Amino acid sequence: MRTEPKPTRLDRIFARLDREPERPVLDVPRMTRHRVVLFGATLAFYIAIVLAVAATTFLVRIDWQAMLFRPYQQWPEIHAFLDYWVVLGQRGPTAVLISAWLGWRSWRQRTLRPLVVFGAALLLLNVTVGAVKYGLGRSGPHYATEVGSNEMWHWFQAGSDIFPSGHTANAVVTWGVLAYLASTPRTRRWLSALSAVLSLSVGLTTVYLGTHWLSDVLLGWAAGLLVLLALPWFEPLISRAESFLLGLRDRWAARRSATAPAAAPAPALARQGTPEGGESEPVRETIPSSAARTAAARTPAYLAPGPHTARSERTPVTPAGSRRPPHPDRVARGTGSPARPLTGG
Repeated sequence: MRTEPKPTRLDRIFARLDREPERPVLDVPRMTRHRVVLFGATLAFYIAIVLAVAATTFLVRIDWQAMLFRPYQQWPEIHAFLDYWVVLGQRGPTAVLISAWLGWRSWRQRTLRPLVVFGAALLLLNVTVGAVKYGLGRSGPHYATEVGSNEMWHWFQAGSDIFPSGHTANAVVTWGVLAYLASTPRTRRWLSALSAVLSLSVGLTTVYLGTHWLSDVLLGWAAGLLVLLALPWFEPLISRAESFLLGLRDRWAARRSATAPAAAPAPALARQGTPEGGESEPVRETIPSSAARTAAARTPAYLAPGPHTARSERTPVTPAGSRRPPHPDRVARGTGSPARPLTGG
């Protein structure tokens, strides 16, 4: 007799995902002509920023003017607030927050697509932005060594991984994914505006704090927007990844049910009559343990056949009557003894 294992929280979550007819029809964005044109324009802007900084053009002069202006000294009263506000572009806290929200959406919509899309967007962001950061090797304002220089190609210098701005690109992607996954056009417009405001404010906050050049922020906006615009090209891979995860879940559940332990059989009830002939009472039969079954299988040949339990497992039985062996000359207690013959005169 086998018993089904008690379902865990993860089993209940995947059981909810199995309700295919109840899943809503999701609006999956496609790579339209308008999106392709916008992607091309953003890519051209991205390349133009990189070339302008590499050639030490007017954009580098604007970077130095903003850095020497030192906004954190001009408006010190908002410094404490902006120290917390810039966390909205930090990858760790925002990823945890957005993952919790998208996990709840996956539960409600009975699909893994929101979480898979978010994971794909973060993967694209880390690969593209990280490669450019370490490839260009630009130092930040706090590590600048020569006034007016572009501070590029410093691969082995501390703080030489700030171009483009990771906080800005992460703010664009993290909050923009919410708009990308919106279920209605109106919600998508509102969330797009919200993500634009958040990413713009986070980027300017890094300039205020002196941790990034202004051109870093411009390139970070373009890098994040490129990731969001390219996501429809990865929708087939996202669908296959979701199917793979669900198939992995099914194999894991099948393996778990196959290795479930068998339940012990229920003890049988027998009737035992009383010595006085009254109504019998149910007596629970003892199921021998595994040790007892092993001992019974190894019973020596000189013992009587049948299961032999250990002394500690036997039920004590009180013997009826006297324990003394019968004797022909013994007289029961309480009766008179016969007269003994007298000897002598």
